[in-house]
Amino acid sequence: MKHLRFLNKYFLKYKWRIIPGVLFVIISNIFGVIPARVIGHAFNLITENIQIYSLFEGFERRSIIYDIFSYSLLYFGSIVLILYLLRGLFLFFMRQTIILMSRHIEFDMKNEIYAHYQDLSLGFYRRNNTGDLMNRATEDVNRVRMYVGPAIMYAINTAVLFVLIIYAMFSVNVTLAIFCLLPLPVLVVTIYFVNTMINQKSEQIQEQLSRLSSFVQERFSGIRVIKSYVREAHTNMVFATESEGYKRNAMSLVKVQALFYPTMLLLVGLSTILTIYVGGKQVINGAITPGNIAEFIVYVNQLTFPVSMLGWVTTLIQRASASQKRINEFLQLQSDIVSENTETLKLEGNVEFKNVSFTYPDTGINAINNVTFEIKRGQFVAIIGRTGSGKSTLANLIMRMYDVDEGQIKIDEKGLKDLNLYDFRNQVGFVPQEVFLFSDTIKNNIAFGLDQVTDQEVENAAKNAAVYSNIIDFEHKFETMLGERGITLSGGQKQRVSIARALIKSPGILIFDDCLSAVDTKTEEEILSNLGRMMKGRTSILIAHRISTIKNADKILVLDQGEIIEQGTHSQLLEQAGAYAEMYQNQLLEQENHSV
Repeated sequence: MKHLRFLNKYFLKYKWRIIPGVLFVIISNIFGVIPARVIGHAFNLITENIQIYSLFEGFERRSIIYDIFSYSLLYFGSIVLILYLLRGLFLFFMRQTIILMSRHIEFDMKNEIYAHYQDLSLGFYRRNNTGDLMNRATEDVNRVRMYVGPAIMYAINTAVLFVLIIYAMFSVNVTLAIFCLLPLPVLVVTIYFVNTMINQKSEQIQEQLSRLSSFVQERFSGIRVIKSYVREAHTNMVFATESEGYKRNAMSLVKVQALFYPTMLLLVGLSTILTIYVGGKQVINGAITPGNIAEFIVYVNQLTFPVSMLGWVTTLIQRASASQKRINEFLQLQSDIVSENTETLKLEGNVEFKNVSFTYPDTGINAINNVTFEIKRGQFVAIIGRTGSGKSTLANLIMRMYDVDEGQIKIDEKGLKDLNLYDFRNQVGFVPQEVFLFSDTIKNNIAFGLDQVTDQEVENAAKNAAVYSNIIDFEHKFETMLGERGITLSGGQKQRVSIARALIKSPGILIFDDCLSAVDTKTEEEILSNLGRMMKGRTSILIAHRISTIKNADKILVLDQGEIIEQGTHSQLLEQAGAYAEMYQNQLLEQENHSV
């Protein structure tokens, strides 16, 4: 239960729902127990009046006795009906308070988890897969909700009803009460073990269903590859095998459930037989009345459902505890990136690296090693190097997705760690290497970084990113809905929409992380021309593979194995006849070969 202590703050917050809920539980159970007494009295009335009615056979007053008997039954029947209606009313109030409270707690928890996820650094997302994050925010929260709602409600209900019925039973006859309750412990143990089996098998089914869903999702996402390699029959066979496993687990669960209910009914029936047998002897001895036997049978049947719920409630608590433990693991994590400065920031665009080194904490890869360089406001700086040389890492460090291990990054003469991170990122346009578009309209994808934007601003950003002509060819133009991850668009179109998203912010610093790779040379020149016009007086950082893209840069940094091995303008680097010149010659040869 220690993991569930986290929920105490929610119980305190919604105490004015819990307290009335508990009162409604008690009141509803009082109205549930009283009818048994009324039924007992009614049963005694019936037996006594039948005897009196028989004695007056042949007398005129027999009809009067019959009328009294009928009115008495109607009176007792009406009382029972009213009591059960009142019980139903308070049960409704009970659910309206406790179950609704659980929905409020579920809402608060999901919001808290999502907000906490947003605060965690990029390293956290590299270490954990999306499916696990989603599971903790949905399935695990739902299991906790079942604890704070139904489990607590049924636990309180069972405890209150059990106390009231036990008190009522023992106040009538101790011997009969003991015999009546004898099968119940066996029923509780049976239910607990059966529910544990049901829970285990349900877990297996959930795991199998998760695998099945993942398989289907992955195959549908890669349907183009499956059709290209003619693997439809193979995937059908694998799916059938996975489905067979799911069916086998489901059938096993059904068998357990099929045994559970008859066993429960058998033990309840045994309790009823004991009540009638022992109660009959007590009636013969004059210790109790026949109505008390009827009263006890009602009590036994009233206890059946709450007792059967005990195993289920125990399982719910176990599952909730396990789920809350998983939720707490992430909620207790603190972000690697902490920004305490709340001062507003006006970004000029000066960037300075001083002896910066960085190693990825999750992989141990030394990505950047003792890097020093300076970018002045308004400069167009390009970064080039082989795959894995650390180019994208530099971009991530400037965006402060990670904190450096050694050295310092300065923005406008201030340490990056000392800046208001929200303000800083809000004034930086970043186009990542892996383009991500949301399942939304093209307009909303371009305007993603701004709260308010005009249609004209969106169109201008699209024109500057050289994607406007493609968008207006679509039937719904800027209102075209993109599929998952922007699947509606081609690779080059996705890159240009992502560029438009960065340009619309009119950023103080613009970072392009190799985002022109899927764009043809003519379109690339158009984008760079627009970029030069838009970013005049502002800092631009372009990471690229093609030298033709960056040859007009004010400064070019050449990276190799996390170190800057050369820097200068295009002409200066060619004169050095080093690594840059070699890359340039190799790319010229490739172009000649392609043209041939």
